[in-house]
Amino acid sequence: MSDSPVAAQKSPPSDLKDMSDLVSLSKRRGFVFPSSEVYGGINACWDYGPLGIELKRNVKESWWRAMTDREDIEGLDAAILMHPKTWEASGHVAGFVDPLVDCKKCKARFRADKIDPAALQAKKCPECGGELTEPRLFNLMFKTFMGPVEEDAAVVYLRPETAQGIYVNFLNVQQSSRQKIPFGIAQIGKAFRNEITPGNFIFRTREFEQMEMQFFVKPGTDMEWFEKWKEVRIQWHLDNGIRKNKLRFHEHGPKELAHYARAAFDIEYEFPFGWQELEGIHNRTDFDLTRHQQYSGKKLEYFEEESKERFVPYIIETSAGCDRSLLVALVDAYRFDGERTWLAFHPKLAPYKVAIFPLMKKPELTEYTDKVFTDVRRRFRATTDSAGSIGKRYRRQDEIGTPFGVTIDYDTLRDHTVTLRHRDSMVQERVPAENLIQVIEERIQNWGK
Repeated sequence: MSDSPVAAQKSPPSDLKDMSDLVSLSKRRGFVFPSSEVYGGINACWDYGPLGIELKRNVKESWWRAMTDREDIEGLDAAILMHPKTWEASGHVAGFVDPLVDCKKCKARFRADKIDPAALQAKKCPECGGELTEPRLFNLMFKTFMGPVEEDAAVVYLRPETAQGIYVNFLNVQQSSRQKIPFGIAQIGKAFRNEITPGNFIFRTREFEQMEMQFFVKPGTDMEWFEKWKEVRIQWHLDNGIRKNKLRFHEHGPKELAHYARAAFDIEYEFPFGWQELEGIHNRTDFDLTRHQQYSGKKLEYFEEESKERFVPYIIETSAGCDRSLLVALVDAYRFDGERTWLAFHPKLAPYKVAIFPLMKKPELTEYTDKVFTDVRRRFRATTDSAGSIGKRYRRQDEIGTPFGVTIDYDTLRDHTVTLRHRDSMVQERVPAENLIQVIEERIQNWGK
């Protein structure tokens, strides 16, 4: 066949340099589409296509398994709409605001805290040099109304984070599951923020999914658990195939640290547009449960049988953006060597694990292909393709990140072996058709070793 391991070594592959290349590939191959594109689109909103939703599902399943396969973490799915006092207690109503300035000339809008202080003081637009307005506060929460009448008493908010649903359900989950501290509550869900300056594709959007786990611990053990969860969380990204040299910890300094937090680290990834936050690990002390106690009038304490103590637990938070994790998977997997573009996904994240091809569109080959495809798809998410040359079909699967290609040819009809092609190296091997699923399972288990 035309593919060969030698071809893969002609030039070292390069990483993604320009986000526009990824945006183009994502639309062309069905990962991510601009939302409402037929109407010209809507800023910072995106739709996940057939491959995008598979990739997103794999990211979420990987996270969910990592969290809930443990005996000390329970799952939750809290409502998006919550009692408005929730957001007063959390501080979002009073404090979830950004300073905003507008350019009177070019009409561009900026966060005042993101502009060079000298330019802000001179009221000079960083884009066109025009005059800037005075800063004004802009609340990031989306406001809506519950019930038939739009009045102040009916105001509710689309949640800007999923964590508060966990905090107000702390005792419900603890008592119903009979968990003892330390234990955690995990949740994946939608959140909404009226971002002033969204951008960089799906990195910062107004509608997004969070993957959050709040771990409740006894005061005094919090920093030990904080360090444990730092290591567990960065290892999860590594286990998903993200390159180690592209990840780092960033510690929040005194000016960055929230007033209630004892310690905070971000896991950052090196995007083409620089190092940016991927996930946060925070020691939130007892701030959240104490605030909800005060505003609700309900005790949110834990009684420890062994010591006969009552206390408000401290919380170690791990908060990852699902959309950002998906973007990292795409960016980190992007490869180009001058001849082909491919996505070097870890198999656990790849939308399709295997693609099955007949060498040519001949009845005897397609019939055998159908049989292999039926067997393989019982175990793996698989696809099949018979349009165009075998080389073009390989390239199409490379571009969507399918780790393995299986080709049925005339030798298959004679000796019942198939060609197994490996996406990254393009190396091919002959495998007995009856052992194909076992061989692929072994290759996935040994991935990266």
